Amino acid sequence: MRLFRSLASVTVAVALVLSVSYEAMPHASGAAPATDVPRPFGAECRTRVDGSEVTAHCHNPYVDTDRVRLHIECARWWDLDTDSAPADAGPAETVRLTGRCWKEVRSVWVSHQNLGS
Repeated sequence: MRLFRSLASVTVAVALVLSVSYEAMPHASGAAPATDVPRPFGAECRTRVDGSEVTAHCHNPYVDTDRVRLHIECARWWDLDTDSAPADAGPAETVRLTGRCWKEVRSVWVSHQNLGS
C-alpha cells in the first residue's frame, strides 16, 4: 500500500510538470506569418580596375529589379571622384557600368537600390 501511494504521487507530480511546461511553450498560432520573411535581393557585382579605367558587371538572379550605380574614388586630390548613372538590372539581367579617373584609382564600390515590391 505504501508503494502504491508513493508511485501515485510521483505520477501526479510528473503529469503536473509536463502539463505546465506544455502551456509555457509557444504555439504556432503566435508565430509570424510567412509573408514577413524578406525576399532575397541584390545583384552580384564584379569590379575590375585596369590602370585608370573601371568596369563593373552586375548580374541580378532575383525577381526584384536592382538599380545599381558605380562609385569611383580617385587617388589624387585634384582628380574628381565619379558616380555612374544608375542602371536597372532586372530579373536575370546583367548590366555593365564603366568609369575612370585621370590617374590612379583609390577605391571602387557599387550601390544597390531595390525597385521591387
